[in-house]
Amino acid sequence: MDRRTLLVRGLAATVLTGLSEVPLRQAWGRPADYAAFLAGVRHEALGQGLPAGVVDQALSLCESPNAAVIKADRHQPEQVLTWAQYKDRVLTEAKLSDGLQAMTEHGEQISQIGGQYKVSRGVIAGIWGLESAYGTRMGKFSVIDALATLAYEGRRAAFFRGELLKALRILAQEGMEPRAMMGSYAGAMGQPQFMPSAYERFAVSYPEGGRPDIWRNQGDVFASIANYLARSGWQEGGIWGEAVIVPDSIPQALLGRSHVRPLSWWVRQGVRPRAGRFADTSADSAAMGAIIRPDGQGGEAFVVYHNFNVIRRYNASDFYALAVGTLGDAIT
Repeated sequence: MDRRTLLVRGLAATVLTGLSEVPLRQAWGRPADYAAFLAGVRHEALGQGLPAGVVDQALSLCESPNAAVIKADRHQPEQVLTWAQYKDRVLTEAKLSDGLQAMTEHGEQISQIGGQYKVSRGVIAGIWGLESAYGTRMGKFSVIDALATLAYEGRRAAFFRGELLKALRILAQEGMEPRAMMGSYAGAMGQPQFMPSAYERFAVSYPEGGRPDIWRNQGDVFASIANYLARSGWQEGGIWGEAVIVPDSIPQALLGRSHVRPLSWWVRQGVRPRAGRFADTSADSAAMGAIIRPDGQGGEAFVVYHNFNVIRRYNASDFYALAVGTLGDAIT
């Protein structure tokens, strides 16, 4: 009998009879506490109506807290990147060339799905590229193991416990093999890197009618990203933003996402499009936008519109949203 089988039986015994000793690897130092924690998760999952067989099979992957997950969660970068540094790190020549190749293979389907959901094909492609390098890097962690570890030792234990229970529910509903549910150290899954809660809200199949497979089915991946954006308030026909030249006469205090004004107002202040003309707008446009200049005076500047903030609902970072928009524009 292997250790995973012993763990599952031990968990059941803890719930049903109060036994405190469950055979576990001694690698982390508190196996009894972790066993009790997993038993509590099992009890809660069964209370939600999840099948015991599914829950036990999944939790058998959690022999002890995963030290690699905890290290990644607690790691603090030695320096805070500037936008220029982040851009150089994320928007590499390889990322751009791989994106052009990916669009050669999948661009038609992305366009079809973007049209159906009334969402920009470029932003779908940009998110796909940033999240999983066009489906080639989805993470090598067991989602169940990672979420259990973070729910036990993480800084946001309650959040990750909820995500763990949702992941168990997905396994039960979709008939997935627990070992096939792979993702990042934080439990983000598949090519779109959805957390289980996002999967439950936004994952869809394409064409409709099947079970979403965001790991292997490209149509499901693109439609799920598009559905996320559409339901987050994407404005059809609108762009995310564009690069601009900002005169030094405009103080930094007037810049930032909260300072939204008509594009025509910015033009009167001397803001000019870096490309020579504003995309799909005129100089007297009533389109509402804000100017962001992440690295301050002398750095790149952008006018960003409503859809920029929709991208931020996928990942609440200006750098991320800028990179998604820039990448999408470059490869489509």
